[in-house]
Amino acid sequence: MQRKPEWLKVKTSASEKRQAVETLLQKLTLSTVCSEASCPNICECFGRGTATFMILGRECTRNCTFCCVGRETPRPLDPDEPKNVAKATAELGLRHVVVTSVTRDDLPDGGAGHFAETIRQIRSACPDTVVEVLIPDFKGDGAALRTVTDAAPDIVNHNVETVKRLYPEVRPMAVYERSLDLLAHVKKNAPNIYTKSGVMVGLGETEEEVVEVMRDLRSVGCDILTVGQYLAPSKQHHPVVEYVHPDVFASYKETAERLGFSYVASAPLVRSSYNADRANAALRIL
Repeated sequence: MQRKPEWLKVKTSASEKRQAVETLLQKLTLSTVCSEASCPNICECFGRGTATFMILGRECTRNCTFCCVGRETPRPLDPDEPKNVAKATAELGLRHVVVTSVTRDDLPDGGAGHFAETIRQIRSACPDTVVEVLIPDFKGDGAALRTVTDAAPDIVNHNVETVKRLYPEVRPMAVYERSLDLLAHVKKNAPNIYTKSGVMVGLGETEEEVVEVMRDLRSVGCDILTVGQYLAPSKQHHPVVEYVHPDVFASYKETAERLGFSYVASAPLVRSSYNADRANAALRIL
């Protein structure tokens, strides 16, 4: 296994704000992708009093080789979860909230109704908060997607994660074209909603393939792009093939902006919901 370069080394720290966030999450029995996916930015984000909520439980029904979220038998949905996410959003004073989830292929609607109720509860408790949802593909179910968009989030995020060639080994239960279709349908059915997607690099892709993903995303009207370094959660996960230099991330940002994305975050430690609120000014949401 390669050693991490200096630009990927993150200092851990404790703070009163981080403790307050963790206490609140525990009190409301909420999960975050920050913890479940071992995000390297957790200290920074919790220390700023922010978190990305993960709904629909902690167990995923997919077998992506890059992800460390649990894959045990999924538990029943918590009917109080949407209300508790709204409570946490209000208590933390979030002006931009990101809600993501595990993939629940076992549910008839893939959890779309639960997403929609969470959006509605946040809107009720925090009417001025920007609501971003990072959703699974719902197995291409258009009705499920419409359930989410009808709840009127400000941003619908769906990550393609990697280049098309690597899907069989990185996302074996996902379909590249299906993810593009989801983003296209959001734009077609709810043009007032901004769309967003993210790509990990360092999995064995080429720079040309990353640019091709950018072109594909722009072809379906995607507004926001994030590009970050893949970090393997363990030796059992897909290996890191390359630690991409920051200069390459800067080049990706320039290319993406030239292709017409309204906002681009591209750097080694960028994650899909990391500093998500920074896109608001560019999109004139707030």
